[in-house]
Amino acid sequence: MKKIILAFIVLIGISISCTKDFEDYNTDKKNPTAVPGEMLFSNAQKVLADQVASTNVNLNVWKLFAQYWTETTYTDESNYDIVNRTIADLTFRTYYRNCLADLAEAKKVITTPEPLNPADGVTQANKGFIIDLIMAYAYQRLVDTFGDIPYSEALDIDNITPVYDDAAGIYADLIDKTKAAVAGLDEAGGSFGSYDLYFNGDIAMWKKFGNSLLVKMGITIKNETVVVDAYAGAFAEGDICELVYIGGSNSNPLYQDLVQSGRKDFVPANTIVDLMNGLEDPRRPAYFTEAPGGGYVGGLYGESNAYANYSHIADPIQTPTFPITLLDFTEISFYLAEAAERGYGVGSAEEHYANAITSSFAYWGVDGAAEYIAAHAYNGLEGIGIQAYIAFYVRGFVGYTSYRRLNEPAMNMPPSPAESADEEVPRRFTYPINEQTLNTANRQAAVDKQWDGNDKLSGRIFWDK
Repeated sequence: MKKIILAFIVLIGISISCTKDFEDYNTDKKNPTAVPGEMLFSNAQKVLADQVASTNVNLNVWKLFAQYWTETTYTDESNYDIVNRTIADLTFRTYYRNCLADLAEAKKVITTPEPLNPADGVTQANKGFIIDLIMAYAYQRLVDTFGDIPYSEALDIDNITPVYDDAAGIYADLIDKTKAAVAGLDEAGGSFGSYDLYFNGDIAMWKKFGNSLLVKMGITIKNETVVVDAYAGAFAEGDICELVYIGGSNSNPLYQDLVQSGRKDFVPANTIVDLMNGLEDPRRPAYFTEAPGGGYVGGLYGESNAYANYSHIADPIQTPTFPITLLDFTEISFYLAEAAERGYGVGSAEEHYANAITSSFAYWGVDGAAEYIAAHAYNGLEGIGIQAYIAFYVRGFVGYTSYRRLNEPAMNMPPSPAESADEEVPRRFTYPINEQTLNTANRQAAVDKQWDGNDKLSGRIFWDK
């Protein structure tokens, strides 16, 4: 799939009037209120991609929770403290206010007008379905982060105390909406064109994305029917949903966090470095630099680590234009390998496993996939878990979720884990502190139903039990 370059889009609204009446003189043209739906859509796409990419400890600690990276001086987040910086609150805000609210408004603006002709009607419908797919992707991440979340009453500006919907019920509704979107997308019609920062308006790719999302949701909840019905239409070799940054003010957040900040806060964690060293993994030079004394050496997870003593994050990952992957053939192939291992009718587990590793090597520009696969032959869910974890490097939440689902590889415990982790690698985020104050009853009802009144990092989401 050809990479789509992020266009520089300024999010403004344009008010147009053909008459100079009294109302016209009472309109502040410097602060317009109407924002075109296409711009809202683009903005939401970028917000979502930025959140997936970021390693800012105020917004995204998944690369730390996955033990891909660890901290050098300030180690709170590597020890599972998400309260000090109110990370859960900022996560809620990013998804609900900055992404999902824009998507909902974009859909309202785009689909409300009566289409002028049948062709416009198809394009209008396609845009609505694409928005549904991105919303499903975002909501799934929220469920997989917290458990029960506001859903049916979310995004209503007049309701500041939305109920928390059942996580399993949300999954069921997301699957239904994703199926409807895939079925409804019409390749004969148009869509967002250049306003679409992921696929440049390619309807065929959005259908593949939708089917891939169904595979992802289906394997997460171990629903064979969902996976089997969708996998044939999912991503094929080389397919990827990503945002490629253009640099400057539109640089990858990793560049902003790792380079522009001037800080040296992160080094690769010994968890992944030691694992890859033991497998003599050829992807190490694409992931890490060598340590000053030679070889690849990861910082001790959760400990204070002198930046100069360890391997660093590979230079290409820190460039302004490094792309962020939201979903790709590599990820789907690992899910299909797992599905086949569980007996679903999706083909050969060994073939999907080989496809996944080969795709990962290709993405990182590394040779030797066939030899590596021969040396580390398929061995069931354990091998899938280990190889998926390695392949998902940089994609912290995906790697962390893979660990939660397959319990591979073995993780290290930091020296001072947060009390609510119960001496375990966390299984979720605790709910935002603001929710305890502003939406007390609904938040408490969700906690009581799921974890007997204890809102802890160690609480397991419904599919993790």
